[in-house]
Formats: sequence, structure tokens, C-alpha cells
Amino acid sequence: MVPRRYTGGCRLQTLIYLLYRLAQFVGFPALFVFLMVRYGRTLPERFGGLPFPVIAPGGIWLHAVSVGEVLSAVDLVKALRKKYPDTPIYVSTTTATGRQMAEQKLTEFTDGIFYTPVDLFFAVRRVLRALRPTLVVILETEIWPHLWREARRSGARLIVVNGRISDRALPRYLRFRWLFAPVMSIPHRVLVQSEQDVNRYRTLGAGHAVNNGNLKYDLDPARIVAPPEVEAAVRGAGKVLVVASTHCEDIDEDDAVITAWPQWVAAFPDLMLILAPRKPERFEAVAQKLEAAGIPYVRRSALTPVAAPAVLLLDSLGELNGVYRLADAVFMGGTLAKRGGHNILEAALLGKPVVAGPHMENFAEIAEAFTAGRGLRRCTRVDFAEVVADTLRNSEGWGERARKLAEGRRGALGRTMAVLEEEIEEAWPVPLHPWLFLLVLGPLGALWAWGARRNRARAVAQRLDTPVISVGGISMGGAGKTPTVLTLAKHFRDPAILTRGYKRLLAEEATVVPRGTEAPIDRTGDEAQIFVRSHQAHVGVGSDRYTVGRAMEAALQPEVFLLDDGFQHHRLAREFDLVLLDARDPFSGDAPFPLGRLREMPEALDRATAILLTRTERGRVYTALRRRLRSVPIYRSRVVAETWVDARTGLPAVLPSERVAAFCGLANPATFWSSLREQGIQPYFRWTFGDHHQYRHHELLRLQGHAQLQKAEVLLTTEKDLMNLPPDLAEIMEPVRVFWLRIGVVIEGEEELVQQIRAIIR
Repeated sequence: MVPRRYTGGCRLQTLIYLLYRLAQFVGFPALFVFLMVRYGRTLPERFGGLPFPVIAPGGIWLHAVSVGEVLSAVDLVKALRKKYPDTPIYVSTTTATGRQMAEQKLTEFTDGIFYTPVDLFFAVRRVLRALRPTLVVILETEIWPHLWREARRSGARLIVVNGRISDRALPRYLRFRWLFAPVMSIPHRVLVQSEQDVNRYRTLGAGHAVNNGNLKYDLDPARIVAPPEVEAAVRGAGKVLVVASTHCEDIDEDDAVITAWPQWVAAFPDLMLILAPRKPERFEAVAQKLEAAGIPYVRRSALTPVAAPAVLLLDSLGELNGVYRLADAVFMGGTLAKRGGHNILEAALLGKPVVAGPHMENFAEIAEAFTAGRGLRRCTRVDFAEVVADTLRNSEGWGERARKLAEGRRGALGRTMAVLEEEIEEAWPVPLHPWLFLLVLGPLGALWAWGARRNRARAVAQRLDTPVISVGGISMGGAGKTPTVLTLAKHFRDPAILTRGYKRLLAEEATVVPRGTEAPIDRTGDEAQIFVRSHQAHVGVGSDRYTVGRAMEAALQPEVFLLDDGFQHHRLAREFDLVLLDARDPFSGDAPFPLGRLREMPEALDRATAILLTRTERGRVYTALRRRLRSVPIYRSRVVAETWVDARTGLPAVLPSERVAAFCGLANPATFWSSLREQGIQPYFRWTFGDHHQYRHHELLRLQGHAQLQKAEVLLTTEKDLMNLPPDLAEIMEPVRVFWLRIGVVIEGEEELVQQIRAIIR
């Protein structure tokens, strides 16, 4: 019964209320059931869950849909990996077969493969918040409004690559042009396959679409290898005919092949026909048709010796390109049926004669050029069997002309890479915060920024007699200050390091540790303990670095002070301010704590003498970041793994097993995961604790038990974490062994930076 307030003469309100209740009690459960039936176990992933840990922000996300799009992306992914070896690359697909093909072809070149989330804003945002991509690449035909819009809002560069719109899809898009026109203007660049596609994209609202060519022209034929089992199966055949990607829309192309079989066998008694249905769900149906027709056949999935004439049913994925190499002729399916055809380029690049039916609308420009250049034979439903037989009988010249036509159109991959390199340098990823975060944490962040400015204004800087070099940052932890301080210390004869000793248990006013001596971690804290154990400098620990510096001047008379994490320590004057920015997330969410991780707003960089971009990636120039920074000297550095150290012996060692797991307690754990990835290490699991975490006995037992459960023989951690682990760690973790990573920093232009420091402090 409708409540009274909805029946007061306003029937529209009553109708709206009834529709709402109907949707609530019928529609929502029905939608949930539909999604469960359609996606099953992949449902969490379809709503933004990722089946892998995110290594670091700033990666590249490529979105493909089907098997064909994944295959067209293989060379592009390889080129991106070669150009950007340190950058995480992720690939998403829509179909199960596309996912299977991506895992087969791209696993070794990517850092994660997952299902593209359904095009709902909250699902898309969940993925974008996790990946924080620099570049989002959409392959071929997919138009996903929410994905495109949210990717652009995230600051990533959105590029459509190898775009095309088929004859079948065009009428649907034109019917809803009013809806798609605003969406088509969202991508930063639209690179399409042909002039026909340029016109179609521009008609739909993508006025900036350009003809970049087809990536499939850049396929390297030398890398196409025939499956050995299939090659062995057809070795005794006189002729090999490949019928590829058959369909069964208005005409069943498999029936046409079965009908033509007697004619082909009469002409070629030793014929081997390789039949490849387009969709995996049709494999069984085609096998039953061959059985009913009495045609001898064997399935690729259960390959046994068979004598020609016979049919080899290719019921596998990802092998068609390799099978083309075995062919004497190829018939391209989807061209007798009104399906619009499939790409003939793979077969053409291998120099194979190709036959196609009348329907090549999806690749009209290619079909027209190849037909005119006598690199493609055409047939109809009536003369299909005859033209194919004649091509097998008189194949001279057709394949060679097709190969030359295909090779003349190469170059799309190089042009695409040039565009992606330009766009990745212009990207500026920003976090997509939920509105509730902005509402609640935004005002707190504003108060934090006000407090930082107030502290700066009220501070009175005191100057030591010894020159002070500050190494700090504007964000909370994780920029690589500790290894940078140690790297700079090597350039001075008698340096001293001033540090606050965060989380030390004995809070002395001034703890002074001369170089070469030891001090317990209770007096220094974990980060200061790394300085002490390095024996590279005197170490002074205390909250008031001026007081500690005076004590060290009186006792040790150092040449120079290196002020660790000192950019916000306004009470101590310094001669040189080196500010570190993590290149993968330079402004830590572009918001002050707690909304982001900024201690001070980016305007504070005006106080910097020089800026060091840390954790930079090979292949990157960081054009947009450099443009945002003011004109001070900018240097680059990379963290490098020096050696693994056995926690039991304290000596450098080679990892004794590939069965490893990892844990750490860092402000930015992604840095450790990146170091593992760069060494080709894939842990069975990753366990993250809070920054400066003091490990307790029961936590270590949980780690040890979980490692044994996962059959991991070695646990990996960091040098900083080692400082917070108990001395009897090796005994606690038995039989699991623990290794920690000693890292260093490589600074591009290191000598130039040191000379700049010396010139100023002189």
C-alpha cells in the first residue's frame, strides 16, 4: 500500500515511488543474480578488485578486449617494456579468452593482468586509485564512458591506439551520437588504423583522430613459430589449407567447408585442412559436424597421427598465427558470412596466398588495396570451393605480392611509441579521493598546512660554526633520504650526520656516536642505527639538532654536518638545502596530511638549493614535473640493490632459493616491492607493517608459520627493518631463513652536485 503522502493528488510522485519500490525489491536482486551468473568467480575483479599487489604508482595500463586485440598489443607491450624497464605495466581484458591469451603471451613483460572493471564509476575509480597510472591505453574499438572520464580526471594521459569502428558497430554509434560525442572528445590522442576510421571517429565527435596505421603491419614474421606438434602432424601432406576464424551468422562457414571437402580432396588427395572456428564455444559443434559428415579429423587438443586427406580441428587459442606458416593457402573466415571479415595481415606478412569472401567491411581499406595489388583473391558463396582449389593449384605470385604489400605499410609501432613517449612525459597523476574523504579530511589538511606555515614563520634559526647540508623532503617518509645521506657522506673527509632518532627508547638530549664505534638501537633509533653501522660518519642524535651539533663540534670538530630529514627543522640554519622528491609520487597525493602525505605544500620548494628526483625510471625525462619545479638545479637518482645479506651470519650471500616471501615496515613499501621486481624476484606473498615497526615475537612466529604454509624457504626484508628485529631472529624463524637487502643510490651528475655543495659551503 502506498503511503498517504504519495496519494495527495500527485500521481506522478506515486508512480515514481512505485517504480522505485519495484526496482528495490525486484530489480536490484535480479541485477545481482545476473552479474553472478555472467561473471561468477570473477565478480570481485569486475568491480575493481585486483588479483595482484600494486608495486608502485605511475605505471602504464593497457586495456584490450578480445584475443585479437591482445595479439595486436604484444609487440607494443614489448616495446614499452624495453623503453621503460622500471615502469609497472598492467594489461586488462574483458573476455575470458582474452585474459587467457594475455597470460600466455604477456606475463613475462607485465606486472599484472586482470579483468577490466565494469564501466561503473566506483569500480573504475577503485582500479585507478590502486594503480595511479601515468598512461591509459585503449586498444581498438572499445568506448567506455566512465573509464575514459575517470582516467582523464585522474591525471593520466588517455590514448586510443589502433582504433577502428566496424561497419556493424557504426550504425549503433551513429544512432546514439548525441551520447557518444562528448565521450569521444575525452582522449588526449586518438590513433586509428585508416582514413576510413578517421572519418568515422570524427563523425562521432573525435575531431583529433589521426591515421597512424595498423599495428599488425609491424608484426615480425621471424618471431612467428609454428606449433611443433601441428607441424609434425601435417608434415606428410602434399597441400595444407588453413580455413581461419569461421563464423555461423547468416551462413555457416563450417558447413560451406564440409560441402567443399569432396571437391578439394578430388583435386588434392593428400590435402590436410586446418580448420579454426572463431569462437571456442563452437569447437565441439564443429567436431560433431565433421563426425556426421564422415570426414576423418583430429582435434588439436587431443592430437594423434592422422593420414591425409584429413582435417585438423584447431581447438586452441593463440596458435593461429603460427599455423599460417604451414599453409599453402589461407581462407579468411567471417567473409562469406556477413561478419565483416578479419585481418589478413598475419598471413600476408608470411607470404601466404589469401582468399576472402565478399564481406571485408571491417577492413575495407586493406581489402581494397590488397585486391587491387593482386595480393588478395576474392570469392563468393557460389565459387568459394573453386577459387580456394585454384589458389592451392596456382599459388605462385599471390603470396609474394601480399607480403610486399604488407611490408610497405609498416611503421605504425614506431609512430605509436613516439606518441606514447610524448604523452607519458606530460602526465600528472592525482589521487581520486572519495567525496567523504574530501569532506572530512580536507579541512584537517588545511589546518595542517596552516600549522606548517606558522611553525616556519615563528622559528628562529641558529647557526653552527660548521657548514650544514640539509637532506630532506616535503612529504612523510619514503623518498630515500637515508641512502642519499650515506652517498653524500662518502665525498667528505670527516663528515658528521645529525638525525632526530625517531622512536628511540632512551630520549637523551644529545647522543654522540664517533665514527667506528657502536651504540645500542635504544639510544639511536632504527634509521640512525643504519648510519652508525655504516661507519662512514660521526652520528649525533637528538630532537634539537643545534644542541647536538654544538656537542659534536666541541668533541669531534667535523668537516661538515649532514642534516638528515632536516627540511622542516627550522631551528638550525643550513648552507645547502637538498630536497628529495620521489619521482613516482612527487607531491604525495597533492594534499597535506591527512588527506595526502605532504608535510608542506609544494610552494615550500622555493627554499630549496637543489632538488633530487629519487627513484627515477629509466627512459623517463619527467618533462611535466620539471616544468612545475622552479629553476633550481635538478638531479636524478635511482635506488640500486647492492647485495643480499644473510641475517644469520651477517655476511653477503646469494639467495639460496627461488621460493621466497617478503615483509617490510616502511613509509613507502612500494619501493621495496620495486627493488624485488627489478631483480626478477616474485615473492609468494608480501606482508606490510607500519613505518618503524618494532617486531614482536608472536608476529615473527606468524610470519614464519605463513611462510611454511606457502612453502616459502626464505623471507626477505630491508636493512631498516633489520634494526627493529631481535638479535635471535635466525633461531625464531627456523627453518625459514631471513635475508635483508643492502641498497645504494646512483645519482646522475653526482660529482656536479658535490661540486655545487662544496662551492656554496666554501
